This record gives sequence, C-alpha cells and structure tokens, in this order.
Amino acid sequence: MKGKLSHRERIEAIMRGEKPDRPAVSLWRHFYHREATAEGLAEAMLAYQKEYDWDFMKINPRASHHVEDWGNRLEWSNDEFKKHRKKVFAINRIEDWDKIEVLDSTAGVLGEHLKAIALIARGSGKDLPMFMTVFSPFSIAGDLVSDGKMLLNHLEKDPKRVLAALEKITITFEHHATEIRNAGADGLFFATTEWASSDVMSYEQYEKFARPYDLRILRAALDGLNILHVCGSNNFLRELSDYPVSLVNWESHNPTNLNLDKGLDILKGKTAIGGIDHSGWLLRATPAEVKNEIARLKERYLDRRLIFGPGCTYEPSVPKENIAALREGLSI
Repeated sequence: MKGKLSHRERIEAIMRGEKPDRPAVSLWRHFYHREATAEGLAEAMLAYQKEYDWDFMKINPRASHHVEDWGNRLEWSNDEFKKHRKKVFAINRIEDWDKIEVLDSTAGVLGEHLKAIALIARGSGKDLPMFMTVFSPFSIAGDLVSDGKMLLNHLEKDPKRVLAALEKITITFEHHATEIRNAGADGLFFATTEWASSDVMSYEQYEKFARPYDLRILRAALDGLNILHVCGSNNFLRELSDYPVSLVNWESHNPTNLNLDKGLDILKGKTAIGGIDHSGWLLRATPAEVKNEIARLKERYLDRRLIFGPGCTYEPSVPKENIAALREGLSI
C-alpha cells in the first residue's frame, strides 16, 4: 500500500479487503434551511464536505423530493434545526392511486435534484465518491399517504390498484437511477426507510410487495457503485443481504438489529458502513469521549471491510465539537 491515498483510492482499498492508510469515514445530515433549491442544496453539501473532508458524500436531499411531483406539498422550514412540515398528500382515498402516472424524471423536482447532483459533482471533483439518495418504491408509495397504515389497508382492499401505482413509481425511478449516474453520481444510496422491518410488516409481505421493485431499481443502477441502507429497528438486513450492491449501511447499535460484527459476517465480501452511534455517544458524549470511542473502533475494525459511518442521518443538534473530534480521531 502506497502512502497517502485519495478518498476514492481509500474506499476502493477497503472494498478489496486491504488495509488502508487510515480508516475511511463519512457522516450525513439534512440542511433544512438550504434544501428548497438545487443551488442551496449543492452549496450546503459542498460547504459541509469542505469543512470535514469526508471520504464519500451521501447527498441528503429533502426527504419529500421523491413525491412532490406526484402532488405532495410542504410548508418550508427556514430553520436549520426544524424539519419542513408536510401539508398535502397525493393519496387520500383508495381511488387516488389511479392518478399516479410515470413521471419524466428529468423534469420538475426530480429534475432539480439532477441539477443539484451536477453542481455538486462539478464542485467536488472526481476524487470524491458521491451517492444520491433514492428511496425504495414501496417507501415512496408510503410517503404519498399521511399514514403508512393507509398504504397497507389500501393494499389489502385493492391490491391491483395499488400495485399498478407501484409499477409506475418503479418505472419512474428506474429511469431516474440512470439519470442520477448521468448527472455525475457514482451510484445510489438506496434506502428502504421504515418498511424493511418487522415493526411494520412481515418479511413475507415485504418479499411479495416490495423486494421485486427494489431489485428493479438496483438492476437499473448496476453500472454504479451502490449502497443499500436498511433503516430502523427489527430490520431485514439478513434477508436483504443478497441485494446486488457493494456497500451496506444499517443501524447496528440498535439492539433489535444485527450488530456490526454479525453484520460483517453475513455480508460475504460486501463492505459495511457503520460503527458510529449517531443517536447515542455521538450525540451525548463529550469530545474527549468521542475520541476514545473512535480509538477503540479503529483498533477493532481497521482490518475489516468497514467504512465508518452512522446508522442513519444524524440530527443537526449533534454538537459540532463532537463531529470535529470524530473527524480528527479518524484522520490518522
């Protein structure tokens, strides 16, 4: 292994199972006050990267960007620490699923986010691996309604109608996955949100109504470097570990999920992203305690296929001093 590696070289070395010059790390968060435009999002992400010099960038668009072109509406937040408020949902009655059509994924809000990717790619350069957040089709359907229980209820009452809408959602994002690569991203950060969890549905349900659509999006993006993010507690990481991706991220500190060691064991050559308890010690510890935790993690995992990262998006309320301490601890 040569001396100092670039971000991309470091990620690639870890993925090959080699010991890098130093651990790789990235954290991601929302910038609620900057998310309303492509320019604002790009500026926020580039400033964040300049401040901390992460080894890859996970672009964090506003969480509703994937449903706004179908009719969801927000009350915008100008507060860095306050989420946008959801005001209007596209689906209110079971008949509303008939209104879901295949979108032009280069236009509207989706098109704006392709512009953001291009701006970020231009500003960050080729050395920084960059991933765009894409939610699973079932998750997107769940965000079109005010309550996920409504989606499951509609699916039970009229599966043909809901599945027809899911098909159109999937086609839209198959196309969008290609355009994301064309805009300059290395691949997808493919998130199942709360749905790949026994807290909300059985795996048998997920396998029937969600997995086939997930795989279509991932196959449409096979030419890229993709991350699977399995959200929440009691998640289906084990069941989804065969998805065609190179990197996998999940909340390994949640006691209902596989821990980092067990997850690494089942990933069979894939690279894990994790190890940072974003809602635990990163949020609550002192900077000195953060450095001590990082030192322990480095000693334990430097020889594994692991990129240090959070289990999910961390809250903007995490002290900046802790983020700085974490970054300093992983810089050597």
